[in-house]
Amino acid sequence: MKIGILTLPLHTNYGGILQAYALQTVLERMGHDVVVFDTPKRKSLQIWLIPIVYPVRAFRKYVFGKKDARILKEQYQSRISRNVLPFIRKHIHTKEVFSLKQLDKHDYNCIIVGSDQIWRPLYYPKIQNAFLAFAYNWNVKRIAYAPSFGTSAWEYTLGQTKECSRLINKFDAVSVREDTGVGLCLEHLGAIATHVLDPTMLLDKEDYARLIGSDVDAKDNKGLFCYILDETEEKKEMIKRVANIRKLVPFSINKESEDASMSGKGHIQSPVESWLSGFRDASFVVTDSFHACVFSIIFKKQFLVYGNKGRGMSRFMSLLGTFGLQDRLITDIGQIRDIVDIDYVDVYKRYDEIKAFSYTFLKDSISG
Repeated sequence: MKIGILTLPLHTNYGGILQAYALQTVLERMGHDVVVFDTPKRKSLQIWLIPIVYPVRAFRKYVFGKKDARILKEQYQSRISRNVLPFIRKHIHTKEVFSLKQLDKHDYNCIIVGSDQIWRPLYYPKIQNAFLAFAYNWNVKRIAYAPSFGTSAWEYTLGQTKECSRLINKFDAVSVREDTGVGLCLEHLGAIATHVLDPTMLLDKEDYARLIGSDVDAKDNKGLFCYILDETEEKKEMIKRVANIRKLVPFSINKESEDASMSGKGHIQSPVESWLSGFRDASFVVTDSFHACVFSIIFKKQFLVYGNKGRGMSRFMSLLGTFGLQDRLITDIGQIRDIVDIDYVDVYKRYDEIKAFSYTFLKDSISG
């Protein structure tokens, strides 16, 4: 079957890239022909737009004090992503489109929406297209596999709610990544959804170890892998406390481009393989990232996560609750005292069951 995957654009977010890779890989192993729809960052502006766009960006940056406003945004994005793009080009079969209207309805038998926060208007403003509005009259199978609303709060306008409710009723199967998403679908969209795992968790540790390969050497001294998206003084103190308790040396993989307020030549995203090697090499992981929690579990690492309220707490609570790891989530450094090790024998009993269920849901949804 020819399948197209609709997800968030594959830019510099490690988790976003790897969930697309994982879903594509699982589908290909089922025997399907798969492409991922991607909207690449524009490398340059059309010349006639420069006199308009650059002054507007400068006004936002220097008059309104918008730290994330970049006058030469296209050049910046090209620079920070240059180490990530090779992974996407090598491992993900993309169909680059600047508009979904460019797609031909005759090229696909099925479109799968997911995963990541593609059902969150904050991250996907044309939210109706995340429910396949652009393909409304297409004769294709429509499946939602593990899309996320990102939060337990309902963020859609009345108009968006009405339209997406109409569109979701055309789907052949609906699943969501968080347990709270099941309730949101039923309450606001009138749709019954199934709770499944993030696509990255449908693959094994060995699958990711093969991606790392021999290109990234293992560290001689395994330490405390720190992957923090939004740095604060509390999170810095959290790292110090865990390092002292565990007697580990902290190390990190460059991820500065995640923080839009930072500037300078150091903003070059490290390769995806290097990021994965952080989990391979770590004795312990400290993070505020959802997908860093996911890969800590996949690699069977001890970890703590500082709840990232700005990016959505329900994601952490659902993931950790699924595996009985609620004690891994902290929202205050005062909660860090003695850190009890995770019993991965018990965790993987649950993991294997839910993984099999999620895989079967995906397979049956396509063949049904």
